[in-house]
Parts: sequence; C-alpha cells; structure tokens
Amino acid sequence: MLAKVTSGATVGLESIPVTVEVDIAEKGLPSFTIVGLPDKAVEESRERVRAAIKNSGADFPARRITVNLAPADLPKEGPAYDLPIAVGILIASRQLNDIFNESLLFGELSLDGSLRHTNGILSISMLAKEKSIKQVFLPAIDVREAAVIKGIKIYGVGNLLSLFLHASGKELISETKHIPFSKLSEEGIYEFDFADIKGQEHAKRALEIVASGGHNIHLKGVPGAGKTMLSRAVPGILPSLSEEEALEVTKLYSITGNIPAGESIIKHRPFRSPHHTTSRIGLIGGGTRPMPGEISLAHRGVLFLDEFPEFPRHVLEALRQPMEDGIITVSRAAGTIAFPAKFILIAASNPCPCGYFGDPTNRCKCLPGQIARYQKRISGPLSDRIDLHIEVPAVKVDELTIELKERVEKSSIIQKRVEKARAIQRKKFKGEKIFSNGEMNVKQIKKFCSLSEDAKRLLRQAVQTLHLSARTYFRMIKVGQTIADLDGVSQISQYHIAEALQYRPAESIL
Repeated sequence: MLAKVTSGATVGLESIPVTVEVDIAEKGLPSFTIVGLPDKAVEESRERVRAAIKNSGADFPARRITVNLAPADLPKEGPAYDLPIAVGILIASRQLNDIFNESLLFGELSLDGSLRHTNGILSISMLAKEKSIKQVFLPAIDVREAAVIKGIKIYGVGNLLSLFLHASGKELISETKHIPFSKLSEEGIYEFDFADIKGQEHAKRALEIVASGGHNIHLKGVPGAGKTMLSRAVPGILPSLSEEEALEVTKLYSITGNIPAGESIIKHRPFRSPHHTTSRIGLIGGGTRPMPGEISLAHRGVLFLDEFPEFPRHVLEALRQPMEDGIITVSRAAGTIAFPAKFILIAASNPCPCGYFGDPTNRCKCLPGQIARYQKRISGPLSDRIDLHIEVPAVKVDELTIELKERVEKSSIIQKRVEKARAIQRKKFKGEKIFSNGEMNVKQIKKFCSLSEDAKRLLRQAVQTLHLSARTYFRMIKVGQTIADLDGVSQISQYHIAEALQYRPAESIL
C-alpha cells in the first residue's frame, strides 16, 4: 500500500513542502530504504523510526519499505522527517487511520516514540499558512513557537501513541490556541544601564542617535575609558521589536537552533559580540550547508565588534556589502541563498597597539609606523560606511568619585525618547519595507528628508571643505534626519547638520 504525508524542508530562510511517500511491497525481502537525496541524519531515521514504532506498541512491518522524499532533487537534511516517515509507515501498513490529508507533520523521534525539540518550527508553521494547510502536527515542546502564527491549527504531539489515539478518535490531542504577540512581550532585564556609566555624555548622546536611527558607530579611545560598557548598555535604550521584526529574528534563530526548547518568539533585539578570532564564514555565514553568520543573527539588533582592528582584514572587508544593502548573499555550487543582515554596527578600538596614543596622562610606547599600520587595518571604504565616529577619552577622577545619580539619565528614560523618534519613522516609512532612517537608500532620502536652506548651505560647504564622498554626504543627511526626529521636527535644520558633522572621523576635519 502507498501512503503520502506532507512535511517541509528549510532552504536558507525559506521552507519548501516535501511529500513523504511510503510504499510497502507485498513481495520481496524485508528492507528499509530512504531515497530523495537524504543526508546522514535522514538516513539514520530508519533506526529511530523502527525503534519508535516498536516501543509505541505498534508492529514494524517485516516487508520491503521504500520511502521517497519528494522533490527528489532537493537535498534533505536533519531529523525532522522522523515523524512523517513513521506516520507514513503506519498508514501504509493499515495500523493508523489516514486523517492527515490536509496536515503537515514535522518532528524528531526518540527511540521510545516521544518527540524531541526540533529546529525550524516557526519556518515550517509559516509554510503551512502560506500553502493553506489547515493543521500542523509537531513536538508538544515546540507548540509555543508555532502558536504565534495565526490561521492554522497547531497540535502538540507528545509521542506516537498519543497520535495513534488521536487518529482513532479515542483520545483527541487538544489544539493549541493562537498566542497574540502582545501577550508575549515582556520587560527586558539588561546587564548595564546608562545611569551606571560615569561621564562620557558625548558618547551617550551619539549612542542615543544610533539607537534612534539604526546607524553604525565607531568608538575609539584608551583602554578602560568605558567603550565596552557603553556598547553593552545600548540594548537597554533600543526600541522594542515590532511583531514583523520579531518574526524575522525568530525565524533566523529557529533554523539555527538558537531558540531553547519550550520558548516562543524572540522578544528583545539581539546583541551579538563575536570574538576577533571569528572566521569569515562565522561572521557573514556560509559553509557547505549555508547557514546564517553573526551579522544575520544580529539582524534588527546590534553587532558589537570589540577590538575592531584585531579582526583579520579580509573578515572586516566582507562587512562592506551587507552594511550597505542589509542583506548577505551566499553563493555556492549548489545554489545561492540570501540572509537578512540589517544590524547596528558598534565597533570599538584603541588608537594604537598599546592603546595610549594621544592620551594626556599615559605615554604611548608605539613607533609611528606601528600606529599607522594599526590604524590602516580599517580601510577607508569600510570607515566610510560608519555614520558616527566618537573619541572616548579616559574618565576623570572627579567623575568617578562624585555621586551624580540625580543628574544621570537612566536607560529607560533615554529609551522613551528613542521610541518616540522610531514612532515618527515607522509612520513615515509605512509601506516602504524599512523601519529606520539608517535603512534609507538615496531615493528614499530624497523623498522623505527635507532640508532647510541653511542646512543645504552648511552641507554644501562641508562637502567642499572636508572633501566628503557622495556616500558620506547622504549619510550625513540620514544622521541629521534622526537628530531632527529626536527633536520632534519634520525639517532638518543647520543645527542638525552641524551636530551630524561633529561625528565624522577626526582626521576628516583637520
């Protein structure tokens, strides 16, 4: 008898329906064959499925069993085909009623027949909705992840026996109700608060602009000035994820196995801090089976690169295209996959190898050639893609010892201003598929950014005097627009452009 069960495969970020066809021949020696380009994990499904069926109290047919995973030219990876294969065998051997015509099954089996946590649940649930599949059967431990998708019936399967009882009508599995996004949001608990950081008001202002407009920033200063602490405090002032942004982030984390079992949707903006020994593939993604890298896992959040010049040159140069386009395209012989990479880059570095070049209190021990080589590790084109460049000086003793709590703003207060600025941008960019000023292209800058005559005059003078590139010219407008949004005004004035120009690299204004 032939049985067909629908499942799904994830290719990059997209999911594709996979039909699991099971044929049990009346004649021939007993065998169990899986075809359709299965990888090692899929081939090992034979042993997991065999043991799971026997340990669930059913009979494993001692016949010639052929399982075809269609389409046959699509590589199949991972253990998620265990459940549909087992159900297909039970239906083909007439041990299970076929009630799965309009269903999608997905999940890894244990040897005792129970279902384990499986990666890619959200992506598969979105596939079911896209293909108008009415119901999805998946591991019970993962139902919260799937329940955020509205319009499909989610059934959490604890083990094969409970699925058998459900199909026979003896003990129905309860449908998991849809969980609205509003009920999932919760207040974040952050390690660092801006109120705990002494001094550095200029850097705090710059980071507020960064959070408000989704801009990139480079913090440069002596060791111990607070660059890392300032950077790690940024998540506390970032706006909350919208539902659309949260689904984008959760989809990435789901397919990479970064969502713990039993959890639902990602509620807070990611903060990724890879070490400077991270490889190029680890940072931008790729591999034999292309997977998202750190820049994609930082999508809609922060990518913090501490010790920026210590990263290999070829690794840093790989950031140029995704910083500009907000997407990374990984091409391999088997095909091309695109991963989203719209992140806020926060880079931190010392001014020289010893860290004290230009410091008034500590003597720099580096030779001029060493300093030049160290600073040249960050190329001009990469630096040009960073909107704000900030010098972070050492904190003075008076600022460290004097209590200024009543005068220092908490992250929660700054976050409210950031939220207001982002609300202005969301309203302005409605229907544009972008969420912040930092994502604007040239066409959108011309459409949404209005400069006063004084602002145009100042910007024109800056281009001529400072020899700014065309890219820098438009980035200054984007930063000026974010400052205007923080002020709650629609038009960019000369004061907004003047402040934006202060955040250019020091060598550009000499």
